[in-house]
Amino acid sequence: MDLARDALAAAREANAQKRQEREAEQRGVRPRGFGRGRRRRWSGPGPDNRDPQPFGRVVSRVAMDRGWSSRLTDATVLGRWPTLVGPDIADHCTPVSLRDGELTLQAESTAWATQLRTLQRQLLQRLAGAVGPDVVRRIRVVGPSGPSWRHGPRHVRGRGPRDTYG
Repeated sequence: MDLARDALAAAREANAQKRQEREAEQRGVRPRGFGRGRRRRWSGPGPDNRDPQPFGRVVSRVAMDRGWSSRLTDATVLGRWPTLVGPDIADHCTPVSLRDGELTLQAESTAWATQLRTLQRQLLQRLAGAVGPDVVRRIRVVGPSGPSWRHGPRHVRGRGPRDTYG
């Protein structure tokens, strides 16, 4: 008998709870613990993450999410080289690569290579002010190079193609 009474009391309690939930839904009030507790707005004057975003903000967010920010900074140094260092220096040297904070510059003559080596400290300060500190930590200046017969990273010792000319 006690088992039957307990089952009847549990059924009545569950029925009362369901009735309260239905009444609350009809009034527009959601019971606690139902969903996330915040009603979703589908329209209105406030900003929403579905609104159109400026292209630059979207690109920077994608770059940060995918870990491209350091590569973009490197590309900024190489792409904006004339505006970063000025037209006088940019006319006489070209940036070759930027790896691990080391910027490699190729000068058009040995005199300009020497001049760039003396201006190294000023160039580092100017680059740090424009693109941020620790992007370029060291500058390596190389002079002009003569034409090379090599094509690719591998090389076989010997005279090469010049020994078939005669």
